[in-house]
Amino acid sequence: MVKKISAASLVAALLSLLPAWAWAAGGAATDLVVVADTRALHGFNLYLAELYNQDMWMFATWAVVLTSVLGVGLGLLMDLIMSHVGLDLGKSAGHVEH
Repeated sequence: MVKKISAASLVAALLSLLPAWAWAAGGAATDLVVVADTRALHGFNLYLAELYNQDMWMFATWAVVLTSVLGVGLGLLMDLIMSHVGLDLGKSAGHVEH
């Protein structure tokens, strides 16, 4: 019984590799270049698209900085809104979580 299950598992595993073997049999892929389309962009969006096309490291740096700044800004805005609504989630709330 165990040998039948093992043989069936081996056959299933080999059959699952057939698509991978078919793709591997193709010719070598050419180098692909991914660029941002800048034809309809203006202002800061154009700057970021050109930066993406020219210097990926600087674009990644801008993305990290902008994401951090926007996250902090959104957090502060939501804290302000929640304090005006009457919800205080700060450390001085006086409740203990268990």
